[in-house]
Amino acid sequence: MRRLFGSVRARATLGATVVVAVALVAAGAAVLLSLRSNLIGQAGTQAERTARSVATELAVGKAYDQLSLDEDDEPVQVVDEDGRLVAASKDLQRISGTGTDAVTPRPRPNATASGDDDGDGDDDGDNHGGDHRGDDDASTLEPGEIDENTTFAGGSATIDGHHADYRFAAVKVDVEGKGELTVHAGAPLSAEQGAVRTAQTALLIGFPLLLGVVAGVTWLVTRRALRPVEGIRSEMSAITASEDLARRVPVPDTHDEIARLARTTNETLAALEASVERQRRFVADASHELRSPVASLRTQLEVALAHPELLDLQGAVEDTVRLQDLAADLLLLARLDAGERPGRARFDLGALAREAAARRTGVTVDAQAVEVAGSRGQLERVLANLLDNARRHARSAVTVSVRRSDGAQGAQAVLTVADDGDGVPEGDRERIFERFVRLDDARSRDDGGAGLGLAIARDVALRHGGTLTVRDAPAGGALFELRLPMAASEGLEKPGAGRS
Repeated sequence: MRRLFGSVRARATLGATVVVAVALVAAGAAVLLSLRSNLIGQAGTQAERTARSVATELAVGKAYDQLSLDEDDEPVQVVDEDGRLVAASKDLQRISGTGTDAVTPRPRPNATASGDDDGDGDDDGDNHGGDHRGDDDASTLEPGEIDENTTFAGGSATIDGHHADYRFAAVKVDVEGKGELTVHAGAPLSAEQGAVRTAQTALLIGFPLLLGVVAGVTWLVTRRALRPVEGIRSEMSAITASEDLARRVPVPDTHDEIARLARTTNETLAALEASVERQRRFVADASHELRSPVASLRTQLEVALAHPELLDLQGAVEDTVRLQDLAADLLLLARLDAGERPGRARFDLGALAREAAARRTGVTVDAQAVEVAGSRGQLERVLANLLDNARRHARSAVTVSVRRSDGAQGAQAVLTVADDGDGVPEGDRERIFERFVRLDDARSRDDGGAGLGLAIARDVALRHGGTLTVRDAPAGGALFELRLPMAASEGLEKPGAGRS
């Protein structure tokens, strides 16, 4: 069971079925309540019509035995103000819900069936007309007036051996010589009960069928909707098993979330494939670059071991230094690829440029005091790589400048390194920042390096929230431009804060 409901299809089907079931129960209850209320209201209207018809006959002076009490085979009672039953339906055998359960009329003593005195007016203390009411129980109705208000109640009655539930209506009427009478008339609730039972039966049969249809349709629709997801899953499983990152998951011919998921998955696979390819190429290039100085150093040491007088000490030192620099470059690239975050130290980029230029000949510096935040060691490495690259390609001069620039992206520190060499062809201006890339005129390892300096410089610039680009210098040659966010002033938000 747990495995079954671990499926999205099963959960979606169960959720839809539960929601529809709750909605159907609520709607069914509302329908039954509304139906019952309407039918009870209709029964009440019918009972009120009968009660007012009898009250009208009483108001015009009809005697009790002349009232129309048995025309509709419905229970009718007429009760006086003392609660005495004075008239009732002929076949009424039992009744409840009207305030009195009497079924046999008991007219007032010394009164004829017509309600008139039988002679001298002696009524044993029971007066007729308005005189029979006490002062504290005076009616608000005038003789012959029927009360506009109707009181309703539920009850039951047995008529001629047939028992049923009824809706009773009570209407008051003031009759000359008889005082205030109350007419109770009932209307059967059999139609309401039958309709409600029929509706309940229909709902009890229809609800499970409808829920089954909803569950089945949801199951089928969900299976159809999730079929592309299963295709993506199976393809990803096959890619994982085969380790073939060149494969792609199928993209459904739709414009929904699943199609976007498939496209995003393929983009992720493409990025992963490119990353793995770069890593593979990096390892291959690093192995190739390391092989040369290591082989050269080994050869020199083996020659020196056999012929000490032939030891090229200077060449061995140079190969060792080159091997050390290459190892340092590879280690720094590995740290950058691992996501190492730069420090947040604040320092003067202009001062750093002047210090780096002072250690090299033929470099002219024009540097303002511009404060940045980050790793001083990494940015010093960037500046050294740019200067070394410029000196390798310059004919006679290298120029370094540092200034502040205020623009749409906020305050930035701008460092430029320009040379008067041949420059960088426009088609190679992005390629030179790739790892182990050397242009044709710089293929010598002794003169051109391993092709990692500019790649390291750009990676460090990006890690500091900046950019590194190349364009033509004013005097010809190449101009490398490094832009970094300036360090924030005290109490002010730092431009580019939060970038890694």
